[in-house]
Amino acid sequence: QVQLVESGGELVQAGGSLRLSCAASGRTFGSYAMGWFRVAPGKEREFVAAISWGVSTPFYADSVKGRFTISRDNAKNTVYLQMNSLKPEDTAIYYCASRPIRAPVVTYAGGYDYWGQGTQVTVAS
Repeated sequence: QVQLVESGGELVQAGGSLRLSCAASGRTFGSYAMGWFRVAPGKEREFVAAISWGVSTPFYADSVKGRFTISRDNAKNTVYLQMNSLKPEDTAIYYCASRPIRAPVVTYAGGYDYWGQGTQVTVAS
């Protein structure tokens, strides 16, 4: 059974930083592309970042490019999202998700087959 567990969300001041983690179990982690999405109050789920399996190529939404960094540690079965220069509009529940085995990165939520429970990030102005 695949399980994804996010952590690291909290209240932070604008301009601050957070690192989110997503620990995976139940599958050979290195063979799966991973993504981060977020849901802000009153808005639809939004792609944030993703990282490919194999060479770990990162992909970012324009809204976070240059501020967020996605990375993975296959030995620890964990994907990270380093968030710097946080803005109030980054406030959301952040979810990690997993693609099917050896599938390329996509930026739409429907392409991911397993999801974590989410972690709340609140950025105060």
